[in-house]
Amino acid sequence: MSAYESPEKIAHSRMVSASAVLEHRIDLRGYPHRYLAVMSDRGIGIQQVTHALVAAELLAMQGWRLMDISEFTSSRMVLAFLQRG
Repeated sequence: MSAYESPEKIAHSRMVSASAVLEHRIDLRGYPHRYLAVMSDRGIGIQQVTHALVAAELLAMQGWRLMDISEFTSSRMVLAFLQRG
């Protein structure tokens, strides 16, 4: 994801980077959808899983609930799937 993830971009892709969440660069209060994917954009393997989970924990404090986390080895991507509580 880019350094700046606009609300429009997040709403369109329904995805946000874990770094943007952890660095408080986004505000999801106006996010119009019930589901959101958080993509880990740092580390490899278990580091990516941890990165996504830490972001999911931070979002849990804002009313989001972790539904699942998946590692896509072919694209080397880890996504945490959340639902607005």
